[in-house]
Amino acid sequence: MRMMDPLTTNPPANPSMTLGASLQVSLLCILFGANAVAVKLAFEGFGVFSAASIRFGIAALVIALWAGLTGRSFRLQPGQIRHIVVYAMLFSLQLSLFYIGLERTYASRGTLLINLLPFIVLVLAHFFIPGDRITLRKVTGLLLGFAGVLCVFLGDADLTGRARSGEVCILAATTIWACNIVYLKRVISTLKPFHIVFYAMLMCIPVFGLTAYFVDSAVVKLISAEALLALAYQSLATSAFGFIAWNSLLKKYGAVNLHSFVFIMPMVGVLLAGLILDEPIHPRLLAALALIVAGLLVIHFNPPKHSLPPTGSDPI
Repeated sequence: MRMMDPLTTNPPANPSMTLGASLQVSLLCILFGANAVAVKLAFEGFGVFSAASIRFGIAALVIALWAGLTGRSFRLQPGQIRHIVVYAMLFSLQLSLFYIGLERTYASRGTLLINLLPFIVLVLAHFFIPGDRITLRKVTGLLLGFAGVLCVFLGDADLTGRARSGEVCILAATTIWACNIVYLKRVISTLKPFHIVFYAMLMCIPVFGLTAYFVDSAVVKLISAEALLALAYQSLATSAFGFIAWNSLLKKYGAVNLHSFVFIMPMVGVLLAGLILDEPIHPRLLAALALIVAGLLVIHFNPPKHSLPPTGSDPI
């Protein structure tokens, strides 16, 4: 039987987000929001690309052990390989630009630029993902959330040229990330979430390792508890657990639904950057938080519609 290409068929309709699913996505966004701070801390002890190769090496090993112990198959079908290769290439480029950018600018500003992600996903999903349509409610919610994030950064002093170049890199990484999200949503129905994460990491490790050889001044700069914990957090909390959990939810729910929650990430990133990295926290934080919560409620609060049962049916 000929395998159907998911790019030429319509994926199944996405169910509505439940309260439990919303809480899971919120928790993942908190974990991912803290990741930018962990990346910055790891840079104090390791080279930029050395940290990336170590991070994904550990994560791939943990995922392989977990899959082996739970009896999951590593086998890929011939039609699945090309989709994972495309995803892995975009994944490598996205993370490379993000790491370079974050090394040059504040973690808080990096999370702000990542927050452009739902806007890009919203537009791309409207054209390429059946069922993920732009609606007035989604646009209103996204605008409220983005306005909240802007409140955090209004009045910032001009940054240096190096920091500005870092922001350009992060913006490019965010755009590539959005394209990869939409591509993944189109093909994920034929793939297992752990396959996507595991094989993408395996393909990224040599890329980051080779780049580290030519770019990083040293693999290890300074061994410290903070750098080691930061690297462990990236490897286990976000790369091993977070990516698989996120892709599992993405497979069930729409890309726009999930990525509307990324407004939580900059709030966590800004707060932790101030507490841990001593980056400035503005008094507009509470106002920004209120706007972001309002945006999430506008998008996701959908009370059930009650109607009279049809004639002859049992209302109980």
